[in-house]
Amino acid sequence: MIKISNRVQVSENEIEWQFIRASGAGGQHINKVSTAVQLIFDIRSSSLPEIYQQKLLTLRDHRITPSGKVIIKCQQTRSQDSNRQQALEQFIQLLQSVTIVAKKRIATKVTYGSKQRRLDSKKKRGTTKALRQQKFNG
Repeated sequence: MIKISNRVQVSENEIEWQFIRASGAGGQHINKVSTAVQLIFDIRSSSLPEIYQQKLLTLRDHRITPSGKVIIKCQQTRSQDSNRQQALEQFIQLLQSVTIVAKKRIATKVTYGSKQRRLDSKKKRGTTKALRQQKFNG
């Protein structure tokens, strides 16, 4: 079981692993060894609570497909095991990010000093532009 929070856990059976060859430069070793890892997790058919599923599906993340699957590809290191660990950590972070509730913004008034500073800068800018104008004595 993979622990997401105190109450939420995901079974390792729900995660599908694919091992593929890494892209990019690397020479002979990279061309014959499948060190890159792809983690695939189906949100809709998972044992996650309904709230987690809904928030994940509405999340705008490039790792979540329109069909509701999380696909995380990791090819940072030359070791398949460490790539697998990194992909799993990214997956856990993605699921934990759903639980974070944003602080409600409290509206505040603009201070008198900030209004004055804004108006002063506008006046300075206006005088600078006015000096650039050529006067036509026609």
